[in-house]
Amino acid sequence: MENNFHDLIVNRRSIRRYADRPIDANDVRLIMEAALMAPTSKSSRSWQFVLVEDPEMLERLSHCKPAGQTSLTRCPLAIVVAADPTLSDPWIEDASVAATYIQLQAEALGLGSCWVQVRGRFDAAGVPAEEIVQEALGMPDTMPVECIITIGYKDEERKPQNLEKLQWEKVHIGKWKQD
Repeated sequence: MENNFHDLIVNRRSIRRYADRPIDANDVRLIMEAALMAPTSKSSRSWQFVLVEDPEMLERLSHCKPAGQTSLTRCPLAIVVAADPTLSDPWIEDASVAATYIQLQAEALGLGSCWVQVRGRFDAAGVPAEEIVQEALGMPDTMPVECIITIGYKDEERKPQNLEKLQWEKVHIGKWKQD
């Protein structure tokens, strides 16, 4: 794996199919170290994480929304990313940065990952996905869930980002330019 950060982000893609193989405990530790080093507003460290490896619980969590969660039933590890809004007004940003650190560390280790959005999503009956996840994992309702990151050894290949398709027209220098 390249040590260059640019190469890392060019090659990191969402992976939804994983090999049936557990993740090494040292790799899980490195992933969680990255999450715990993620910056937060005013160093509040508002995030908290629940690591889930049990296939039955992963299956249960996969029902938190009707689409986009199939990676939960195929991964050996899922990390639920939540944050305490009483510690940080921008808790969503705090949790999102930590989730991104998790994904980048996983990629650096040669693992795949996928972000499963929870906040603002609902199951087929209209129940908030957040409530389903909190109830399944025994989390307090005062700890909102931003997302679940699935992680595992890649069982699919994805092409790197195409740098020729970058939308440079969305970059404004000095001031906003109308099209």
